[in-house]
Amino acid sequence: MGIRAKAALKFAAAAGIWLGTLIAFQMPFREYPGMEYNDFPLPADYRQPAEFVFARLMYPPHPEGMFGFRGGGRRGAGDWTHGYASWTNDYPRADRHFTAAIRRLSRVDVRSVEQPVNPDDGDDIFNWPFLYEEGGAMALTDGQVAKLRDYLQRGGFLVLDDAWGTRQQALFEQELQQILPGRNTVEIDDKDPVFHSVFDLDNRGPIPGQWSLYGRQYLNDGYQPHWRGLYDDNGRLLVAIWLNVDTGDSWEWADDPRYPERYSAMGLRIGVNHVVYALTH
Repeated sequence: MGIRAKAALKFAAAAGIWLGTLIAFQMPFREYPGMEYNDFPLPADYRQPAEFVFARLMYPPHPEGMFGFRGGGRRGAGDWTHGYASWTNDYPRADRHFTAAIRRLSRVDVRSVEQPVNPDDGDDIFNWPFLYEEGGAMALTDGQVAKLRDYLQRGGFLVLDDAWGTRQQALFEQELQQILPGRNTVEIDDKDPVFHSVFDLDNRGPIPGQWSLYGRQYLNDGYQPHWRGLYDDNGRLLVAIWLNVDTGDSWEWADDPRYPERYSAMGLRIGVNHVVYALTH
């Protein structure tokens, strides 16, 4: 039996009933204006429920969090709970392209539209086993820090994407030390199950953003891609940091013939591996 078949069976046996139960408690689909998109079309089946939903973490932006530059969104220091803030980077185009890829590349029953998740919405965050954060470092309140700590300790999984250079890495490390004090991030070994849950991804290579079409292949001093992680005492990966790569862009521009297919292919496979890992570990 291959790795993909084993992962699918384990997912169905261990997580199917649990995920189905969550559907009754999750907040309904909602959409916000993004930094780049305000009228991206909804799929025809967006109201159809599914066992898994790709959840995007909403957060108050750090003033230096957007790729290491000052400013959190296109409209300046607005209310991050209403959209336009840095958490909407590549949203919702990247999310919907990625959910289509999950359907195509795995057996996970995924909804065709994403879910923005606000940690201040009561206990709703605990209904989403996988959280994706993009667009810069966070400036979490004490209450949000405690909520994320509880979320991860209960079995949740967090991905931090599109972080570039030593300054933004330091901002993430600082935030993670507040969420899970005393736990340090490390380079994820190529043999880690997260790189083999569906696809074998020993050689991942660079994933620059769509902006690389105009010359530059990196931002700030983020010359080399890194996949870092934070583990619990049992060796389960709690947080994955995709550093010096723009995986969100690789999803967002997957249908654009100008953007190199090798970047989108790798970015989509990395994402699928992390989703399946989160649902089976």
